[in-house]
Parts: sequence; structure tokens; C-alpha cells
Amino acid sequence: MRDRGEAPDWDAIVRTPAWDVVHAYDTSLAGWTVLVLRRHAGAVAELTDDEAASLGPLIRDVSRGLASATRCAKTYVVQFAEHPQHPHVHVHVIPRPADLPESAIGPRVFSLLGVPVEQRVPEARMNEIALCLRDALS
Repeated sequence: MRDRGEAPDWDAIVRTPAWDVVHAYDTSLAGWTVLVLRRHAGAVAELTDDEAASLGPLIRDVSRGLASATRCAKTYVVQFAEHPQHPHVHVHVIPRPADLPESAIGPRVFSLLGVPVEQRVPEARMNEIALCLRDALS
């Protein structure tokens, strides 16, 4: 859908030559953003020089945009490439609100991903954040 220009705003925030910036669809945390490498690579060590060079500034810029869009205190940045359905490089940039419950601090924030449909951030809110991020990244 992204390649055809048919993806919703939350699933096509920004496209760079190397990365797609998207809002996670299965989270209860508004602003949970994923930087998806546009080609398959199973590990960070496999990034090209251009992919690696663009990643740092993109993480910084998405973090700044999330601070504006969500008023988060900071962001977490995580990369595993271990999910059975997504065994490729993708970087999570996760807003850490000041009032995040202790039960979700640090790596426990992943308890807010893969949640049931009724707990997920509404699509309208994901699109709202997407448009704020798009403006911040342009």
C-alpha cells in the first residue's frame, strides 16, 4: 500500500530512500513510532553506509517530533529484529510520557505493544500524530 500511495497517514508518515516512518498499529501508547528499513536486512550490521548514516538523524528528528506531538518527557529507542513476523531491521522510537505507569517503564513498555483491538490507539489519533510528525520531519 505504501508503494502505491494508498496507505493511511499513520502508515506512511515519511518515506526516505532507506526508511519508512510509521505509527505502530497494535499499541495502546499514542505515538509509538517504527522506522522500517525499506529493504530486508536481518541485522544492523547489514546496513549500508547510507542507511546507517541516515538512521541517527532520523531517530533524533522523530524523537523531537514526538516531543512536540505527544508532549513526552523523552523517547526510548529499541531495535531487536527478532519478531517471527518481522525478522528484519526496524527501530522503535517510543514516546515516554511523564506519567507512564511504573509497570511500563523501560523495557516493560513492550507490555503496551501487541494489545487487543479495544485497547489500541484509535486510528484518528494515530493519523493526528502522523501529520504532526510529517510536519516536523519536512
